[in-house]
Amino acid sequence: MAKELTGKRIALLVDNGFERVELTEPRKALQDAAARTELISPQRDRVRSVEDDVPGSDFPVDVNLADADPESYDALVLPGGVGNPDKLRANPDAVAFVQHFVNQGKPIAAICHGPWTLIETGMVKGRRMTSYPSLKTDLKNAGAQWEDSEVVTDRGLVTSRKPADLPAFNRKMIEEFAEGNHGPGLSAPAEGKATRQVGAGA
Repeated sequence: MAKELTGKRIALLVDNGFERVELTEPRKALQDAAARTELISPQRDRVRSVEDDVPGSDFPVDVNLADADPESYDALVLPGGVGNPDKLRANPDAVAFVQHFVNQGKPIAAICHGPWTLIETGMVKGRRMTSYPSLKTDLKNAGAQWEDSEVVTDRGLVTSRKPADLPAFNRKMIEEFAEGNHGPGLSAPAEGKATRQVGAGA
């Protein structure tokens, strides 16, 4: 079995309301590729999933967002679910955490409603992206070039539309994460958004 991600440490950022399969399947694919994965959340101990908008099982949080140091991660996964990214995009510490990956050119993979949070970082302008169809207008208004494709890759950013796209999403995610850093400073913070420092010792 290929171990493309040996030595890589991957952050999976969620809040309550994330789509269970959009966490579990990418996480398994990453672990099968020998990556170390950590579930990060603003929630302290456990975070609640949904399955097709029905409350699902809880998952243990590996690192609380307040204690997470983005410098120590090589890449970021943003699962979907409607409630999850809606909470994250309104959380300045979550936006700052994601902003680190944008500023450093570290690869990011976001599926379904996950790209919603990326709008707050200012990174979507000029990027080829896809998402759950209901985000199309939001992403286009933020300057993204939206496509109706199962997976779209643009300079280390991997996006997909829905759980049915997970096989293609996971393949491209592993490819981009294996390539590593795509160059710092690909995008500036969103206009009017202050960049906050988060992480251990902040």
